[in-house]
Amino acid sequence: MANGDVDNVSHDLISLLSSEERDYLVRNNGDQVKISNLIGKTVGLYFSGSWCGPCCHFTPNLVEVYEELLPKGDFEVVFISSDRNDESFNGYLAKMPWLAIPFSDSETRKRLKELFKVRGIPNLIFLDANGKVVTNQGVRIIGEYGVDGYPFTSERINFLKEEEENAKKNQSLSTILVHGSRSHLVSNDGNEVPIPELEGKTVGLYFSMKRLCLDFTPKLVEVYKKLKERGESFEIVLISLDDEENDFKEGFNTMPWLAVPFKDKCCEKLARYFDLESLPTLVVIGPDGKTLNPNVAELIEEHGTEAYPFTPEKLAELAEIEKARLEAQTLETILVSEESDFVIDKSGSKVLVSELVGKNILLYFSAHWCPPCRAFLPKLVKAYNEIKEKDNAFEIIFISSDRDQSSFDEFFAGMPWLALPFGDKRKSFLARKFKIQGIPAAVAIGPNGRTVTKEARQLITAHGADAYPFTEDHLKRLVEKTEEVAKEDEKKAEGSACDGGHCRKA
Repeated sequence: MANGDVDNVSHDLISLLSSEERDYLVRNNGDQVKISNLIGKTVGLYFSGSWCGPCCHFTPNLVEVYEELLPKGDFEVVFISSDRNDESFNGYLAKMPWLAIPFSDSETRKRLKELFKVRGIPNLIFLDANGKVVTNQGVRIIGEYGVDGYPFTSERINFLKEEEENAKKNQSLSTILVHGSRSHLVSNDGNEVPIPELEGKTVGLYFSMKRLCLDFTPKLVEVYKKLKERGESFEIVLISLDDEENDFKEGFNTMPWLAVPFKDKCCEKLARYFDLESLPTLVVIGPDGKTLNPNVAELIEEHGTEAYPFTPEKLAELAEIEKARLEAQTLETILVSEESDFVIDKSGSKVLVSELVGKNILLYFSAHWCPPCRAFLPKLVKAYNEIKEKDNAFEIIFISSDRDQSSFDEFFAGMPWLALPFGDKRKSFLARKFKIQGIPAAVAIGPNGRTVTKEARQLITAHGADAYPFTEDHLKRLVEKTEEVAKEDEKKAEGSACDGGHCRKA
């Protein structure tokens, strides 16, 4: 079921939540509330603990929903704690406006976890007025729909999904950005701008968190200003996903565009509406109010203002440009900048990029603080030494993501190859160009300066030095050779058989 697997059992709340010694629940002020008061209500059983990060993040969302639903008089939440001591329980319950199983009643808490097969927290199970489980996916539903999900039945969730689909079919800038009584956006100087003023423009919805978008935001600001100077009918709206208002304000103060107000319920709704997968994301809405592109952040990184207006025709044009760039790529075009035309060796001496032209080069993205990088390094050193014995026209260049010079120096000390100097601006360019999403990563560049593969780390992990020179033809032969060896081993195994505990030739 879309709403989670549920059972058809009607639970008696008094039997479910009470014990032989207790027929009440407790509030954070010490008040006792008879369990019988919950009969006929929709009840959420909230399995949570103060030590659990996701729980602490989710609890404020649930508090907000609870306080909105409380006036209805037919809704209640019961906290079932996974805390390890009474002090932690009391401190966590103090943040909750609902009821709880007393911490002292560990048997009931354990029984409820077993009954509802709770394998992880936070976990929120909703029972209807008859005591039947309507969903065991309460955390997801609250996260996606908030109070709109009430009464959390599959019928209600399906209705909301259909409503969203219909909204996408009839999408306009207003249906996206207007929420409740709010029909305006805000500027960072405090002014309110009516959403209809943006109708007919190309609008970028910038989903952002300050700490995750520090590198991209200045680039976007630069592109935005250039487009405005050109007189383009383009606007950006910040959709902040920051948890702290200070982070929102500090980030927004660097942006010359508009924003949805901080913590507006529209923000989380839009993240779900556009199936947000990563940050930063810049969704482009065309002048007709329809989604033109689900994310142009990468296009802006690579092409700047040339990516505008982000239409399919423009994307096709950019693809041709990128194809031409790849065909024209040389070692100099990727490693030489206006500021630098060299890398360094272990002594710190400069090695000109021109001296590396014609060699097989491995660009090694790594950092001392990264455990997988430290684990991979010995394998790479071994492969490097073996490859150099066979072909001296091979070199590795370390491209560091270390946070300070001393960490860089310490890590580079264990490497027998070359490196970009610490803090070199070419690092950011190379990471963008080769779309490095995580480290360690290794990109192989052939003697002609073109990219051979971006998967060299995986190939070295699987085949060691035998993966060199990382070309498709070589890897195909390597696989064929491995298969031949496997077949030979299989034949040898078939050549012997055991009979009565004694080996014999077949």
